[in-house]
Parts: sequence; structure tokens; C-alpha cells
Amino acid sequence: MKNKNTIRKIESVIELVIMAIAYYFMWKYKIFDKAYFFPFLGKGKYVLMGVYFVLMLVIIHLCEGFKYGILKIADVLFSQWIAILIVNGVTYFQLCLMANAMIPIKPLVWLSLIDFAVSLVCVYIFFAIYERYSKASKLLMVYGNKESVGLKLKMDTRADSYNIKKIVSIDEGEDAIFEMLNNYDGLVISDVSAEQRNDLLKYCYMHNIETYITPKISDVIIGGGEGIHQFDTPLVMINTTGLTPEQAIVKRFFDLVLCIIAAVVLSPLMLIVAIAIKLEDHGPVFYKQARVTKDGKVFDILKFRSMVEDAEQRPATDDDDRITKVGHVIRATRIDELPQIFNIIKGDMSIVGPRPERTEHVDKYTAAIPEFEFRSKVKGGLTGYAQIYGKYNTSAYDKIKLDLMYIENYSFLLDVKLVLMTIRIVFKKESTEGFDKVVTADEILAELDNEQK
Repeated sequence: MKNKNTIRKIESVIELVIMAIAYYFMWKYKIFDKAYFFPFLGKGKYVLMGVYFVLMLVIIHLCEGFKYGILKIADVLFSQWIAILIVNGVTYFQLCLMANAMIPIKPLVWLSLIDFAVSLVCVYIFFAIYERYSKASKLLMVYGNKESVGLKLKMDTRADSYNIKKIVSIDEGEDAIFEMLNNYDGLVISDVSAEQRNDLLKYCYMHNIETYITPKISDVIIGGGEGIHQFDTPLVMINTTGLTPEQAIVKRFFDLVLCIIAAVVLSPLMLIVAIAIKLEDHGPVFYKQARVTKDGKVFDILKFRSMVEDAEQRPATDDDDRITKVGHVIRATRIDELPQIFNIIKGDMSIVGPRPERTEHVDKYTAAIPEFEFRSKVKGGLTGYAQIYGKYNTSAYDKIKLDLMYIENYSFLLDVKLVLMTIRIVFKKESTEGFDKVVTADEILAELDNEQK
């Protein structure tokens, strides 16, 4: 199915219009008490309808709720429902300000239920359309380093969109690869040298062949550069300092406001958790661990203690007998991370940023991958790009690229988007996509060879 993005946009507008009409009928049939809103029973309701449409558009987009056929159906639904709750919550307070009183909340509850139903029906219909008319692209994959063929296993998890039918080494020669491309819809380029990659990319661009490339770290850095158009030779200026001073100020203000509000709202929950931890084994409530943040600064990260005292410093599994009864609950719900709010208020961390690593891990990763230090251009975060888009088994090298994508493309809206998406992640079991056994590159290639015979 061609023009998939255009079709998704049309589907998104249809869904938003239906929700806005539902909001309109709340006014038309005077569900909102006319004692509060009599002046808005005329044309004013059309303005409010437009505001509601725009709010839904922005928040659902930030939550990635319009990715029909890209994300899993449950993820799209959950993203939209989170956005609906946020928008209707904002709308409720908007109406309270207009009425200069705390209006009854029942109409907004009904509106939310209607929006949930609209979302459920629309998402299922749109996914059904996508599955019926969309055909997975038949792809040829070219690799440089043999180990990079592992990308095929990841792309195979979305067989509805990608179908890698053949894998060849770049050593086959460019002419042979160009000849093979006549039988495929697109090309996947994985870990190929810059010169060879350029030749392949230019050929695909010239012949309208869709192309997928695994970016190198330098590509990610260049992608965040600023175009300079003062001369007749294009220039790209690379910001090598992380965030600009004004970005850092806005980000710090955002951190303080959100975390102070969160600390007040969540204080009863944190008090209950602290008491429960203390009552179970009379040990300390908090657990501290040295972590590395901006510019290599070491600080003590705070967590609610979820394991017995003096537990060995090795990763815990779900059935680890070192985890306390309270620990099982707070780890499953990620409540153990809440004290990091105070790390953020103090200034050691930010709400969004690369996850701060333990000091020994930083030393190990930096020795193996010198670019690991690039992550330290910004403060470590409670959540981050790699936490949202990465998996449990994502390699350290790929996590660096994800974190650099955040640093190089930073904006206030990106922070808002990642915070909203974190809400969805928190309510999902941590992604542990992987494989029951380690699959080698040779096994992948052998399997493909058998399929071709």
C-alpha cells in the first residue's frame, strides 16, 4: 500500500473529528450546566470544539498514538487513552476557569468514556485496513561485518512491514548487488563502510528504491547539526557542547516545576512505601549507589530499598531470594525509582536524559567503546530515549546512538513527548524482546541459504 503516511494522517483526522463532534454534542444538548456556561451556548462552542481538536491532535501525536500499523495495536490504544485522560483533565480545568467555579466533573467522565469507545473502534478499523491492504516490503540486506546480520532477527519481529528475503555480503561487489535489487522492493544496509554505503545509497536514490540504513555515531551527530547558508557551499555546524545555555535553563525549570509538584502529590505514597520497608525488616528505607552524570560527575542515586541489606552488587532476577516482599511490589510497579525525584531537584539528574550508569560500568563501556563518553554531555535522566526506544537486550553501542539522538535533537517538546511516552512504558512489563538462545550470524545465513534452495 503506497502513501501509508498520507493514509495515516487522513485516519487521524477522521478520529479527531469524531471526538470533537462528541465534545460539541456535550454543548448542544446542554450536558454542561447552563448556569455556568450560558454565554457559550452560541457560537462560542465552535471555538471550544476547535481548541479541543487541537489539544487532542498535539497530545496524541506526542504520545505516538497515531502510529497505526507501526506500533502494536495495544500500544496505540494505550497511548491514545493516556492522551484522552490528559486532554480531558486539561479541558476540565479550562472549563472551571471559564466558569470561575469548580464545575461538576461527571460530564467530562462521560466524555472520556465516549472518547475511549471512539478510540477503540477507530484503532481496530484502521489496523484492519492496514493489515488487509498493506504488504510487507521484500527486502535485500547487505552487510559489512557478519555480526551485523542480527538486525534481521529484529526486523523479523515486524513481519507485517519487513520481509528480508536475502542477505549478501558487500564483498559480493556493488554491480552484483545492483543486479539483485531488480528483484526486491528495497535495500537494508547494515554496517557497511562509508564509501560503499554512499554508492549503494546514491544508486537506490536514483532508482526510487526504498532504503534502510543503520546509522553510525557520526551520522547521528551530523543529523543534529544546523545548516549554514551564508555561502554557495553548504555547511553544517555541529554543536559539540550538548545543550545551549537557554536550553539548559528551560530544561532545569521544567525539571524543578514537575518534580516539586510530583514530590507533593506523591508524598503520601512514598511515606506508605517507606513505612512498609521499615516494618518488614527494620533496615534502611533508601538504597544509595554511585552513578555517573554530566561531565563524569559521580553522585549517589536514591532508590527505595527493594533487597535485603548488604545484598551483593549483581543484577537481581524476578525470583531472586534477595528481594524483599515489599521489594517485589515496588520493583514491579517501578515505585522504587521515585526517590530520584530528589536527585533531580538537587540537580544531579534531569527528568529526561541518558540513564546514569554505575561507575564500574562506565569504565568498562568506555574502554570498549570510547564514544560512550559522549553521553556525559547532558545530565543523566530518570527516563530517556534509550529507555523508551531500546529493549532489554539492546547493545551498549546502539544505546549510545539512541542517547545521542536525544542529545543532538533536543527540544522542550521532545522532553514532553518522552515524559508522556514513559507513562505508557511504566504500565507495561519491561520489554525483554530477545531470543530463547543465542543465534549466531552463521546460523542466520545458513537458514536463509536453506530457504533459497
